[in-house]
Amino acid sequence: MNRSIVLLPLLVALLLGLPATPASGKSELMITGGHLYWGATLYGKPPDTVNFQPGGLYANFETNIARKGMSIIAWGAPWEYPSGSMLRFQTSYFNNVRLHGSIPMLHWGSWASCCGVLQPKYTLSNVTRGDFDSFIRQWATDAKTWGYPFFLRFNWEMNGNWQFPWSVQLNQNNPAQFINAWRHVHNIFTQIGATNATWVWCPNISGSTTTPMAQVYPGDAYVDWSCLDGYNQFTRNKMPWLSFDQVYKGDTTLVSGSKNSYQEITTVAPYKPLMIGEVGSLEYGDGGAKKGDWMRQMLADIPINFPRIKALVYFNWDDKNVAVTWPIESSAASQAGFSAGIQASNYLIGTYQNMPKYTKIAAPG
Repeated sequence: MNRSIVLLPLLVALLLGLPATPASGKSELMITGGHLYWGATLYGKPPDTVNFQPGGLYANFETNIARKGMSIIAWGAPWEYPSGSMLRFQTSYFNNVRLHGSIPMLHWGSWASCCGVLQPKYTLSNVTRGDFDSFIRQWATDAKTWGYPFFLRFNWEMNGNWQFPWSVQLNQNNPAQFINAWRHVHNIFTQIGATNATWVWCPNISGSTTTPMAQVYPGDAYVDWSCLDGYNQFTRNKMPWLSFDQVYKGDTTLVSGSKNSYQEITTVAPYKPLMIGEVGSLEYGDGGAKKGDWMRQMLADIPINFPRIKALVYFNWDDKNVAVTWPIESSAASQAGFSAGIQASNYLIGTYQNMPKYTKIAAPG
């Protein structure tokens, strides 16, 4: 954990207290290994009030799909709306998540969400130059005023060559510019005193086309948690079926150029707790049986074989493409596999309403 934050053992015990039963009322399973926060990005929908009400999307996910309360609820926000207006800190959404008992996590991207990959306005050098300082200061000030701890997953998957104008391979950017821009934004938060933001640095898993993680790491003083994104993309880009272990540790017999991303990131950031910021699996085409087993095995393997992972956020969304079967409920078998696995007591239920203000989020346990 960030060395600037020290929590007393009693406080940790209170914050991470685990109810005896999950939301479903069933007894929890025990898998040998450490505790993890867990949650999801749900359908691209923000945590507005209606989604927490009975029958709402968030309530339905916890009650009927996962059958367990989330300790993290994640959603995304760009810097700029398609209308051209800047998106300020969403106090009501953060409050909804906190009062629900979960930890807010924002995927916060320096871009206009309307306008694709190539955005000259949002080059990393422009961020560092100060073009958006007024916006960043206001956002950080509002975050400080709110005061409660949250995860800030800023400019994720920067090492890839797809999708985002902050990619170090696109939009006139390079790795050094990413580091400079990250530090610049972080420094503004520090100057403002928004110490309740827990900074999550989240590259994609490594492959033949990604930039090495060490080249885009902002440094220990600027990162609180490390993070990885990676999917079982069966048939997409001609990919074979891969287990969670093969996705995150690599398997060159199946995928040329694949790498052990877990080893790479824990070498680059050896003193930081690790989060899975996005993960998912597509269906195999067998009615969901293989995906259900994939889900169950992933949740059993992480606490035992990936001890540095202290949080898991599932990408429960088709990303506006109904042919993409990331969601847990893509089949009854997939849903059953995930729900069975997440009942393990390693995966913590949200009881975080009373986390103290102006603190970072420590790894559980």
